Amino acid sequence: MNAFSRESESALSAPTVPVQIDGRQVLARPGQTLWALAKELGIQVPHLCHREGQAPEGNCRACVVEVQGERTLAASCCRVATPGLVVQTASPRAQSAQRLVLELLLADAPAAPHKADNELLAWAQKLGVAGSRFTPKPAAERPRSDTSHPAIAVNLDACIQCTRCVRACRDEQVNEVIGLAHRGAAAQIVFDMGDALGSSSCVGCGECVQACPTGALAPAGGVALQAADRVVDSLCPYCGVGCQVSYHVKDDQILHVEGRGGPANEGRLCVKGRYGFDYARHPQRLTVPLIRRADAPKDPRAATDPASARAQFREASWEEALALAGGTLRHLRNTHGPRALAGFGSAKGSNEEAYLFQKLVRLGFGSNNVDHCTRLCHASSVAALLEGIGSGAVSNPVMDVMQAEVVIVIGANPVVNHPVAATWIKNAVKQGTQLVVMDPRRSELCRHAAHHLAFRPDTDVALLNSLMHVIVEEGLTDTRFIAERTEGFEAFAENLRGFSPEAMAAVTGIAPETVRTVARLYAKSRGSMILWGMGVSQHVHGTDNARCLIALALMTGQIGRPGTGLHPLRGQNNVQGASDAGLIPMMYPDYHPVGDPAARAAAAALWGVAPEALDAEKGLTVVEVMRAAEAGRLKGLYVMGENPAMSDPDATHAREAMAQLDMLVVQDLFLTETACLADVVLPASAFAEKTGSFTNTDRLVQLGRRALGLPGQARQDLWILTAMAGHLGLDWRAYGATPTDCDAAAGRVFDEMRQLMPTLQGLSWARLQREGAVTYPCTDAQAPGERVVFTDHFPRPGGKALFVPAQLIPADERPDAEYPQVLITGRQLEHWHTGSMTRRSGVLDALEPDPVALLHPQDLAALGVVPGGLVTLQSRRGEVSLYARADEGTPPGAVFVAFCWFEAAINRLTNPALDPVAEIPEFKYCAVRLRAGGVAPVQGSFGGGQGRLQAPVPAGASV
Repeated sequence: MNAFSRESESALSAPTVPVQIDGRQVLARPGQTLWALAKELGIQVPHLCHREGQAPEGNCRACVVEVQGERTLAASCCRVATPGLVVQTASPRAQSAQRLVLELLLADAPAAPHKADNELLAWAQKLGVAGSRFTPKPAAERPRSDTSHPAIAVNLDACIQCTRCVRACRDEQVNEVIGLAHRGAAAQIVFDMGDALGSSSCVGCGECVQACPTGALAPAGGVALQAADRVVDSLCPYCGVGCQVSYHVKDDQILHVEGRGGPANEGRLCVKGRYGFDYARHPQRLTVPLIRRADAPKDPRAATDPASARAQFREASWEEALALAGGTLRHLRNTHGPRALAGFGSAKGSNEEAYLFQKLVRLGFGSNNVDHCTRLCHASSVAALLEGIGSGAVSNPVMDVMQAEVVIVIGANPVVNHPVAATWIKNAVKQGTQLVVMDPRRSELCRHAAHHLAFRPDTDVALLNSLMHVIVEEGLTDTRFIAERTEGFEAFAENLRGFSPEAMAAVTGIAPETVRTVARLYAKSRGSMILWGMGVSQHVHGTDNARCLIALALMTGQIGRPGTGLHPLRGQNNVQGASDAGLIPMMYPDYHPVGDPAARAAAAALWGVAPEALDAEKGLTVVEVMRAAEAGRLKGLYVMGENPAMSDPDATHAREAMAQLDMLVVQDLFLTETACLADVVLPASAFAEKTGSFTNTDRLVQLGRRALGLPGQARQDLWILTAMAGHLGLDWRAYGATPTDCDAAAGRVFDEMRQLMPTLQGLSWARLQREGAVTYPCTDAQAPGERVVFTDHFPRPGGKALFVPAQLIPADERPDAEYPQVLITGRQLEHWHTGSMTRRSGVLDALEPDPVALLHPQDLAALGVVPGGLVTLQSRRGEVSLYARADEGTPPGAVFVAFCWFEAAINRLTNPALDPVAEIPEFKYCAVRLRAGGVAPVQGSFGGGQGRLQAPVPAGASV
């Protein structure tokens, strides 16, 4: 919510303003514009420069109205209602002016429109303006089209200079790429310093395209000229922000995507959400079940090239594939025991799929060996939160940054990983919030920060303890909050004695005065909020890192109020919901321990089995499953929508472990690197092909709606799970799932699931269908749900939060003379997770087709490599070659690589050392060495231009 809309909202409770409009006596809200009032009353007033959600500009004058007693007409988008105004929106004088504006703009309009829903043409038709009497610009003076960007076509011959694109880029997304240059008749929209859009700093969010009324900025390829058969309101399938979208569908294809007014995004999208949808119709989509050929033994090396691995499989019927998969798993269970089987569910599937998957493992396999990618993302954050405050979810939604005086972002790069969330942070800064970024890397967000603490990698605890040392030393703690709502503070404060900023400066590299300034800023503000990412969690001391952040909020009382709190930014679109639904080895839904007899009895009663039929032991985590497979203790694995061959640390060992399994079943959209090692591959449903609920990072449960049919013999995931259950001896026909339609079944599963989840008691499937989005906890069917939690107690024994001290624990593997650099892994803007979806999206793959390593220019120069040249990274576990990219934000001595590149799978290098509490691997730190040159990554097969070179490249060569 921007500052303008917040002011409007705050005026709702203020005294009303009497106004007469078109002969009607009405009451306006203070601060309400005449245009907004007219719309509220159902009166249509022409408008082109005005767009809801943007501050009014008033530069097109199409919305002028006549105000009694005034000499000039008033722009209704800017004019605020005042007592006693008498307004006519369609008087002869007003309509004459409105038509004149439209006629002037039509004079230079192109002969053929660039979008079907051209607002200029629509308003001209409504007002009866058939053409223009004015002379258009000569053809030589008209702007040329610009098709240099893969996603956005620039057709400035249709530009009316309404500046909606400027405001969308500058004020909403705060990317500040688009401007208005020159003056008078020479005025023109420009990108950066007059660059072609494809050469500019544009990040491809497409907010300008959604804002443009005429198609001057339009989706590439002319899809905006096609009228959709239907528009389906649904969700974005990528990060945890949970943006609501509208799919424009024609002939069972998505033409384009627009953001809609959801609670998390208010119409905004990023490049993935707007353009990353066509993967669902990629030629490599699985459309028929596959069974490994008898003469094709599993080869872990085949997982490096999914395209060539297709020859190892033969097509099969669903009956044969399910009988082989389910029958073999059942045989392995009966022969080797329940703990010889495990399942990996998906953080991208729906809540209903996650719930049904964990139920399948617990009942059909007979153990708690079920996990998903949260183990590799925020397991340490959840462990610390459950320990310290009794809940693993966020305390406040991201948008609360708009109410905070101070925001700390640590170990996260939301501009890349949560772009729409980053827009709210940038909006907050523009209205006065002080932003503190704590990260070894200098991200784009640092441009907006009051302070950037670029601490040395692996020194999080030292930095955070030194901040808290200052707060305790200077008496900046909230003593009342500590006394009434926490325990363990005395021992915690004692632990801080040795962590003065002066003592830690040599460890962290941060000047003591900077630490003191930031500590005072955070502690003294009326509202301070902390957001963190996997730069905090993916360490052997990840739990300690999160413990420190929790303690920082507790000791200052910066929790339990709007504009405060703790927010671990969730990675995938449903990683929060999957965890809530019990897709973890030690918890039933709603985080009830599997070892708790009462929790076990409740689950058994709902599922119709005896309590003793449920395993009372904690199951194996993702990493433990791989180790058990490598040791031969695990015989069968069922993977739904996960890709551990790319996402697990020391990926070579993970692939070797999966190759040893007697039965690996993979349910997915593509022949992923993991599916290459499978015995049976089941073609599943894409996000846009299913209906289900998804829980975003804000604890917001939202409804995703089916927009497309299934290709070939692909099947709904819920149906596959119920069919697999039948082969394991379970009868789940009552859910009513069918191969191609599980909409009603999803509702039945949801309403069963919430019987084990007190936090969802007030949220029925019917309510979710009606409202589309509801925040939990929601214990009352009439209540809206709690946006801010921990307002008066914490869900721990006694209602008090716990301080847990943290000591300095070094990374498991430190740089040395043999391996002198540090490898940091993560994601990048255009691609997601292991790349199975985004690298099969035409626009996203065109924007980033090749695997890249980000290095500081000094390190590139020392290697003798120019940007675009090849570098080879080697750790104690493997090596990969990638193209080098100069990045001043990466600290010298470090290298950053995303883990989406199958031809340069960086997790072959990462260290499998684990956090002892959460068992999360140390993805964010391992020792590597670099050399110039190497073997170029193999030609990709996703259709975007991967692999520019095929031969070894000498040191210093350019690509």
